[in-house]
Amino acid sequence: SKKRIFEKEKSEYTLRTLNSLINSINFSKDIFQEINLNFIIIDHNSDEKIIKQMQSMLSNQFFKNTIIKLNLNNFIEDINPINEKKEKVSSNQMSNMANINQSLILSKECEDLIYFVEDDYIHSKESIKEMILTYEKLSTLLKNELILCPTDYPYLYMKNNNAKIFLGDKKHWRTTKETLCTFLTSKIIIEKYWDELNNWCKFEHYPFEKPLHDIYEKEFCLSPIPSLAMHCTNVNSVFGLSPNFEWKKIWEENDFK
Repeated sequence: SKKRIFEKEKSEYTLRTLNSLINSINFSKDIFQEINLNFIIIDHNSDEKIIKQMQSMLSNQFFKNTIIKLNLNNFIEDINPINEKKEKVSSNQMSNMANINQSLILSKECEDLIYFVEDDYIHSKESIKEMILTYEKLSTLLKNELILCPTDYPYLYMKNNNAKIFLGDKKHWRTTKETLCTFLTSKIIIEKYWDELNNWCKFEHYPFEKPLHDIYEKEFCLSPIPSLAMHCTNVNSVFGLSPNFEWKKIWEENDFK
C-alpha cells in the first residue's frame, strides 16, 4: 500500500537491493577475498520466478551464499498476538518478527561481524567497504564494539539531539539513538544483548525498534553523512529519502536486467 519512489513492484526493490549488495562486495573484492563471507537470504513467499532471479544473480560469486525459506510455523507460537498498544499483531508483522528471529539464530553461527539488511535498501558501491573499514577503525579508537546503520535518515534531523561526529574510512559518521532494522554489528553485541533481541522477535513494541533503541543508549550506534544506502520506503514517510544522496544514480546503477 506504500507509494514508494519510482512506484515499482516490490520485487523490483528486492532485486535491486540484492544487486547493490553484490556490486558493493565485488567493488572491494581485493579485501573481501581474505574474509570468510557468507551471504544468506531468508525468503518468505517470493514467487519462484523471483527466487530463480536471485539464484542467477548469486551464481558464480566468489563468496558463499544461500537462500533459506522461512518456516513461519517454527516461530509463530512464540509471538505474542497482542502488541504494546493492546492491538492485534498483523500477519505481516508476525512474518517480519519471525524473519528477524531466524536472522538472529543464524547470526550465532557467525565468527565476527553480522550485517542485517531489509529488502528495500539500495546500497552505493562503496558502502560495504566503508562500513567494514570504519568499524575496524572506530571500534579500535573507541575501544568498544559498535552498531553501524548505512542510512542517513532524514528524521534524525527533526530532533534537537546532541551528536558526536567521527571520521570513518572516507565518510563522517554521527552518533544516533535510533535506527530501523538494517544495521551492522558484532557477534559480541548480539550475545551481550541476546535477551533483549530475542524479546524483540516475540513482542511487538511501540515503536517496533524500541529494543534496539534501548541498546543504543548503552552502545555506540553510528550513521554515515551522507548516506551509504537509499531506503525505498513510503515517499511521504519521515524515514524516507536521505539528504545529499544521488538516489536516481544509485537506482540506475543497480538495474539487474
